[in-house]
Amino acid sequence: MPNYNESSEFGETLKPSSPPPTTTYLTLAKAIEFGEYDSLHLAMFEEWHQLSTHAQFELIKQALRNRTRQLWMQWAEVNNSIDFSKKPHLHQALKNIEQQIKILEQDRERLYVEYSQV
Repeated sequence: MPNYNESSEFGETLKPSSPPPTTTYLTLAKAIEFGEYDSLHLAMFEEWHQLSTHAQFELIKQALRNRTRQLWMQWAEVNNSIDFSKKPHLHQALKNIEQQIKILEQDRERLYVEYSQV
């Protein structure tokens, strides 16, 4: 059986091209879009350290808005499920989402205090 690098028909050896470029699957902008607002996680991105505190906080606020929207969309999707009243396990899902919303609001307040310090 021929090797992947060899052409059995012509007896030639094909040299592999340059190594595939390394790609970053998650960028700072994408993380913000996904609702990632934890500054420890955002600090993993090189460009985060080049931003002023004000710019960092603006990105965090955008991520908080995105995450809030995502959680309320999840809540609405679960709440609008067909025969919701006949599916008690979905009531627990709503409670879990509501708990995440409460945590998000607490984090929002904490971040406002943290980033408002001079």
